[in-house]
Amino acid sequence: MNKDQVKGRVDQAKGNVKIEVGKATDDKAMQRKGKAQNAHGKLQAGYGDAKEKIKR
Repeated sequence: MNKDQVKGRVDQAKGNVKIEVGKATDDKAMQRKGKAQNAHGKLQAGYGDAKEKIKR
């Protein structure tokens, strides 16, 4: 695993936590931030996966 994969997966997890906290507190802004962070994490993890695939 490279650093992009790790950081992407961590961002996804943080985004999921923000989404759930937003749901629990009925905070729509927190949910939006969580969804954005989750999406960013998916992109970064995908980029890291591509780098690994090319390296092999």
